[in-house]
Amino acid sequence: MFQEEKVSEKIEKVVKDDIWGSIQDFLQLGVHFGEGEKQVNITIGLLLLVIISFFIASFILKGIRKLYTRKMQETDKRKFISVFKFIKYVTYIVVVFVVLSVAGFNITPFLAASAALLVGLGLALQDIFKDVIGGIFIILDKSLLVGDIIELNGKVGRVIDIKLRTTRAITRDDKIIIIPNNKFITDTIYNYTQNHRTTREFVKVGVAYGSDTNLVKDLLLQSATKQKGVLKSPKPFVLFEDFGDSALIFSVHFYIGDSFVDPRIKSEMRFRIDQLFRENQITIPFPQRDVHLFQTKK
Repeated sequence: MFQEEKVSEKIEKVVKDDIWGSIQDFLQLGVHFGEGEKQVNITIGLLLLVIISFFIASFILKGIRKLYTRKMQETDKRKFISVFKFIKYVTYIVVVFVVLSVAGFNITPFLAASAALLVGLGLALQDIFKDVIGGIFIILDKSLLVGDIIELNGKVGRVIDIKLRTTRAITRDDKIIIIPNNKFITDTIYNYTQNHRTTREFVKVGVAYGSDTNLVKDLLLQSATKQKGVLKSPKPFVLFEDFGDSALIFSVHFYIGDSFVDPRIKSEMRFRIDQLFRENQITIPFPQRDVHLFQTKK
């Protein structure tokens, strides 16, 4: 019994002194800079600690992302990838500083240098930071979605991609617009489909004085109801807008399901209105001026 205890103690001593000691010696291997309190030790153990911390942080972030996006549609999930990438990078930086601090590093100089670097980068890259903040707001409050039709600076486009720094839209003539996300915060943006997909459009036309206004109204309604792409409900309607200098001004209002093809629908309607007016002897006048000459007495 006594011998068994001795053997057990010897095994424990071998494990503690030899095996565990060898592991500790291995983990202490590395590069050492400086002397005394200012000495910096980059060891295998420190590198392993950083790698393990990264792995744990990455695992936790993936779990949070899956938990947060599990009920989202696929398009919304793709938008949040950019936000989570940004959060992941920030988390990794924090993990590095925490690990260095736990390992005994004096991270105050690093924090001071990082603060100075961030100030310099903030001044040099402030527009990029504005774009990133704008992208985060767009994604979180869903003020803009893929498929929305927007108008910015007179350009109309359909949103095809939303990223952290930029948003891409395709115009009616198949050109891609790359919009910095800070534009959506600082500028006025028209979102044609924010509330619903249908939009109300109109075509304006002038007819000669003396024309049958009721007939004009019927013809305009006919042009709208027979136009492909115009919705049956809500129904189109006509407004008698004004007595112009040379014409009676009418406008026909109608609803469409895709405002991206708005110019094509309006063009086809103008062709049909012109044809109907010709068939019914309704004249579209051009501007006229009456000139009166007065003869002065000598």
